[in-house]
Amino acid sequence: MSNYHIKHLEEYFQVYRKSVREPENFWEEVAEEHFLWRKKWDKVLSWDFSKPEVTWFEGAKLNITENCLDRHLATRGDKTAILFEPNNPDEPAEYITYRDLYERVNQFANVLKDKGVTKGDRVCIYVPMIPELAIALLACARIGAIHSVVFAGFSSKALSTRINDCDCKVVITADGSYRGAKTIDLKGIVDEALEDCPDVETVLVAKRIHSDINMKEGRDEWLQPLLDKASKEGKAEVMDAEDPLFILYTSGSTGKPKGMVHTTAGYMVYTAYTFKNVFQYREHDVYWCTADIGWITGHSYIVYGPLANGATTVMFEGVPSYPDFGRFWEIVQKHKVNQFYTAPTAIRALAKQGAELVEKYDLSSLKVLGSVGEPINEEAWHWYNDVVGKNKSPIVDTWWQTETGGIMITPIPFVTPTKPTFATLPFIGIQPALMDESGTELKGNQVEGRLCIKYPWPSMARTIWGNHERYRDTYFSAYENKYFTGDGALRDEVGYYRITGRVDDVIIVSGHNLGTAPIEDAINEHQAVAESAIVGFPHDVKGSALYGYVTLKDFGEARNQDNLRKEINQLISDRIGPIAKLDKIQFTEGLPKTRSGKIMRRILRKIAENNTSDLGDISTLLNPEVVQSIIDNKL
Repeated sequence: MSNYHIKHLEEYFQVYRKSVREPENFWEEVAEEHFLWRKKWDKVLSWDFSKPEVTWFEGAKLNITENCLDRHLATRGDKTAILFEPNNPDEPAEYITYRDLYERVNQFANVLKDKGVTKGDRVCIYVPMIPELAIALLACARIGAIHSVVFAGFSSKALSTRINDCDCKVVITADGSYRGAKTIDLKGIVDEALEDCPDVETVLVAKRIHSDINMKEGRDEWLQPLLDKASKEGKAEVMDAEDPLFILYTSGSTGKPKGMVHTTAGYMVYTAYTFKNVFQYREHDVYWCTADIGWITGHSYIVYGPLANGATTVMFEGVPSYPDFGRFWEIVQKHKVNQFYTAPTAIRALAKQGAELVEKYDLSSLKVLGSVGEPINEEAWHWYNDVVGKNKSPIVDTWWQTETGGIMITPIPFVTPTKPTFATLPFIGIQPALMDESGTELKGNQVEGRLCIKYPWPSMARTIWGNHERYRDTYFSAYENKYFTGDGALRDEVGYYRITGRVDDVIIVSGHNLGTAPIEDAINEHQAVAESAIVGFPHDVKGSALYGYVTLKDFGEARNQDNLRKEINQLISDRIGPIAKLDKIQFTEGLPKTRSGKIMRRILRKIAENNTSDLGDISTLLNPEVVQSIIDNKL
């Protein structure tokens, strides 16, 4: 069916129009023709955003792992499903075929069953980027258990909060993990977390770094010996379309993390369909997303989306800087990677190292480049396009969220003409709306407002675990009958969307709404600047003024700082206008970031406002030590 693989712009518009005019017919066709169902649905969609309640493929029965594994065995049994590239480049890569993966998932599923895990139970997975992580997800899905992956870089406090919130009875972990030249004591972190988790009965431990760890009698067991004894056969549990598949926590702008619940059928259909089109995946391609499976990007576009399409998906254990900053490109060359999907944070870090490290490697296999996690700034976009893509591999700048489950606004490569910093057009079936503050939809082009979605899509989160009220308040209370993304966006003269950042990152200065992203883009154009973050702070005359935290490429080499400040403000003035100039510019050695690379502007805002008494839990940050140094050097 042509609907499944869009190949030119005219076809995109045709398919898009159909998907918006007759959404139910459209998604029914996609679902019917490309997936295995134990029983067909009685109704494609029912929804009411006021409650909010959404069900897709109501009454259908399936198991997502039969779609990711079983159905490929006859035609792709010997094809590599997961290509594991270890942290240490001297350790050989591991090629796990669809048949191997099927058998290993069954073994793992049988071990979980032996430990008393049944349909609907929650299993916490705190495992580094090794094959056991992907296999654990699939093993849970195979038996109908709900997986809750916690990124294996979070602190014990963050881990225990997540285990208790959804009441996990089993935790899967590893003795430790490699991260570049370092090792991390994961089991020690788990032991500390479990002091506050009375309901955990079993801890299964994968061996990775062969360290000496404590094993608690009656609770902790090594995973491998159990897998070795387990059968390679196993029936998949028959699931309802709306049964929960997983919970994934995302940090709220306030309060404790939100456990977003994703269900089975709609999530499968949408992640598979977006993967196929956004990356233009073909049968023999090698696809690599550099994210961690601890994030939604890894769930949707390392595990479920690629495997549902019978793809070869690369899983990388290491970091972009080890043993040097050429590592990504060495892997692309070694495995002849065709699609490469990474974050702007990584692109900026690599760009800082110059082009020589890229040019050493043969990147001619690359067909499509992707960007995810935040809007990509113009300078990084051009570097990625010119140096990595050699102007021949289109960049798909994808906008989506943990809550959306799959990519929402994106170019389709070789179909949508790209434009730097723009996510371009809504994906098939997605109906965006820009709203003003009074709740009126802004029609037409060349408008800027708050980004909402006015019609359900299959992979949307259905609730927050144990707190539907919070789900409604957070996403459906701001605008009637619309999902509010929390992001601002503008639509240009041709209808392309550009995400301007979180709405709480819009600062009103002297009555002007200033999005922080365009100002940061301007600052980042300065040749001495590596990265920047802008926040507002109270000002007697303007209401709010702008405070800039600026990281220089070479902190020790900062020339006359006053001159630098003048040059930066001149750039802003040139790009955006004098209204956007910064009142204060503090040079920093780094910016506080989450482990997925997002800058924690909330913390920077509090420092700028001299409100440092309550910064919240900063232990889960990638670099908590940066916070004190910023406070000490505050202007």
